[in-house]
Amino acid sequence: MTSTVVVTPFGPAPGRACGSCTLCCKVYALPEFEKPPGVWCRECAPGKGCKIHERPPVACRQFFCFWMTDGTLPEAWRPDRAKFVLSIFPANGFVYGQVDPGAPAAWRKEPYYGGLRGLARTLLAERRHVIMFVGDEATLVMPDEAIAIGKMTSADQFRIEPAFGPGGPTWRAVRLDGA
Repeated sequence: MTSTVVVTPFGPAPGRACGSCTLCCKVYALPEFEKPPGVWCRECAPGKGCKIHERPPVACRQFFCFWMTDGTLPEAWRPDRAKFVLSIFPANGFVYGQVDPGAPAAWRKEPYYGGLRGLARTLLAERRHVIMFVGDEATLVMPDEAIAIGKMTSADQFRIEPAFGPGGPTWRAVRLDGA
């Protein structure tokens, strides 16, 4: 998913701070700096923070990842340790994960994969979902499986619906634009 930083309506949870974590400066696009996703922002000092901290873009100042806003997530889920950044996409309430392209399988390792499946189970009752992105390749994480969706952009419209596969009940993403 060619993803840009999304301003979140939530602030940091008590006691949470970015510290040395700067992974959002790598995984998201920053149009203000002509920065594509998956490469470090030219204004970022990895592991230290923004080199122009007195005047970072508004989107950067107002973005807080899921780890920052949910004080119950363990320290191991901090993006620089997990190698992915989770956020809530405001348009649909889904949890989107942008994976560091330098560690594309990190989210499939424990404790992350089990935790993401547990989160998917919780969100399913609200008709919300967890989608992990490695570049523009999306994977739907469900309580019992991970389902490759394929290439997606932030403009794609889709819905998740139950389906029946060779192994029994499953899920699928249906693009609303007919693709």
